[in-house]
Amino acid sequence: MSPRTLIVSGALLSGLAVGLGAFAAHGLEGSVSPRDVATFETGARYQMYHGLALLLLAALPPGHRRLRAAAAWCFVLGTLLFSGSLYLLVLTGPRWLGAVTPVGGTLFLAGWVALAASARRAG
Repeated sequence: MSPRTLIVSGALLSGLAVGLGAFAAHGLEGSVSPRDVATFETGARYQMYHGLALLLLAALPPGHRRLRAAAAWCFVLGTLLFSGSLYLLVLTGPRWLGAVTPVGGTLFLAGWVALAASARRAG
């Protein structure tokens, strides 16, 4: 991904995380359980972390290109699976979505490993 794409993606994911966090605090309260609100907020928090991680990728000096791209895709897909499954779990209720969440978490971990490997090879 180009630095421009990383910045746009990171800014959109982070901005959306702010909106979803506000929705959890004000729109969900009273309509779902406190546990579900906390679950939704967890999705927003991890979405923010990984939106910011995309911005970090854009700001770093050039590193190993393929590893950086792998990290970026892991962060984006991890957000879709981890945070997205938590949002859908709270809003729609199917408990099987809970099985998708760890796949997103694993992608997050893989992204951080790829970022570390990229930095190690660059320096």
